[in-house]
Amino acid sequence: MPLWLDLTIRVLAVVAGFLVLPLVVGQTEHKVMAHMQGRLGPMYAGGYHGWAQLVADGVKFVQKEDITPRDADRRVFRLAPLVALFPYLLVLLVIPLGPGGLVAQALDVGLFFVLAVLGVGVVAVLMSAWASANKYSLLGGLRGAAQLLGYELPLVLAAASVAMAAGTLSLPGIVEAWRPWWLLWQAPAAIVFFIAGLAEIRRPPFDMPIADSELVFGYMTEYTGLRFAFFLLAEYVGIVVIAALTTVLFLGGWHGPFEDQLGWLWTLVKIFAVSFVIIWLRVSYPRLREDQLQRLCWLILVPVSLAQLVLTATVKVLT
Repeated sequence: MPLWLDLTIRVLAVVAGFLVLPLVVGQTEHKVMAHMQGRLGPMYAGGYHGWAQLVADGVKFVQKEDITPRDADRRVFRLAPLVALFPYLLVLLVIPLGPGGLVAQALDVGLFFVLAVLGVGVVAVLMSAWASANKYSLLGGLRGAAQLLGYELPLVLAAASVAMAAGTLSLPGIVEAWRPWWLLWQAPAAIVFFIAGLAEIRRPPFDMPIADSELVFGYMTEYTGLRFAFFLLAEYVGIVVIAALTTVLFLGGWHGPFEDQLGWLWTLVKIFAVSFVIIWLRVSYPRLREDQLQRLCWLILVPVSLAQLVLTATVKVLT
């Protein structure tokens, strides 16, 4: 197969996943929350089990008027939702789905690339907050920046622990080096990474930057129509990305029975299992206050991730 054709197929497959998987997660969230909280609305659209709820939401967003505030920085305001989406697309390009090179682009420094690109998310938050010319948006953006910059540290330290254990920064290499006993040895790093990942995508209970009871809707207050939908899509893509990274780094990726034939299926099953946990946490726990959120980061997650890093380094030296 020609190189250009192989590359085109890989990129199109990633774009298809980028467009489809978040919608599946969004539909799942509607149903899971409806069952857990006894919500009737999401179970009606389209008839059986509310199968058309996601379609109804899409039609609603398309019909809404696209409004830009008079005093806003129009160019930055309109660009921010795209900046929020684009980093996740780049991350999906390097996440392995299965063995045998089933990845759009395998990089020797894939983990470094992923962590660097995920850090761009704070730029979209600050762009939307500043350009909106709204005090609630600005407060939400400042909260978001403080949260994202703080939780970057435990996220990187936890990822560094498993990379040190595997002896490589390549994501396929980490999956190949993974062993089942890592579920216990790297469990603290996995928990820290997962919690920090939730904070990075601003999912409840880490949604202080968009606290509707205090800031209307934070840095998204002035957004309407499709631009607002892009921010919601970025949130659901973020769920897929954090679930995929947790799967690849800590849950063995494609490892499972008949992994040579069904490795891609095991990866998807694990991703959706982690996504379900993310949805379950949204339903089950109240929003953290700003002081609680920062205390969790600096007094619990950072020390635990540092201790795990020391443990990993010690084990690697002794073995």
